[in-house]
Amino acid sequence: MGRVALRQRAVWQDQSGPKATTAEQQFFAVFKNEFQNTPLRMDVKPRDFINMYLNVPLDPNEAAEIYNPLKPINRHGIIPEGAIRNIDTKKSLYVELKRQDGWVEGGKRSDGRGNAHERLCKYFAPGLREVISKEAKLGDQVLPVWFVFLGNICCDPCRVREIRLWFGPYSDHVFFWRDPTNEESLLEHFYEKLQPLLW
Repeated sequence: MGRVALRQRAVWQDQSGPKATTAEQQFFAVFKNEFQNTPLRMDVKPRDFINMYLNVPLDPNEAAEIYNPLKPINRHGIIPEGAIRNIDTKKSLYVELKRQDGWVEGGKRSDGRGNAHERLCKYFAPGLREVISKEAKLGDQVLPVWFVFLGNICCDPCRVREIRLWFGPYSDHVFFWRDPTNEESLLEHFYEKLQPLLW
């Protein structure tokens, strides 16, 4: 990617960031209100995995072949967007929100830029999934993450098909919040598809 293309990409990220923050705030507000006087709660930016990589053992030969900084690394992990927790059962469902541009009517196919949906595939990596499943207490056979998409990606004919194929049998863990003013659609999906996992 050339310098001009990189400069344009930075501008796109500047525009996308504030929109994503607003969408996240709206999502969390819906559940904060919904969970009042229930055993469910929504934690924003849970720190359950903030240091999950720090003590990953390496073969001594491999450890000798990589950069070992003089100052120890004191933080290395992931922070999901949220966690829906049942305080009675101690079970958790982690949440990833992804707002991304997409190809919609009147636009160009190149409008479907960004790789937020691709970055979510890390949650299918065996080691990462094992660590998150253990903390979630939902069982080894349950995907412990709910993926909520916002923005034009929700109507992009290419991206929607990619996501549906990739997530396959885990389609209940994917929600395209196409109309963020429709809180009921979001809540309906959660209660019908995912809330039973927390009991």
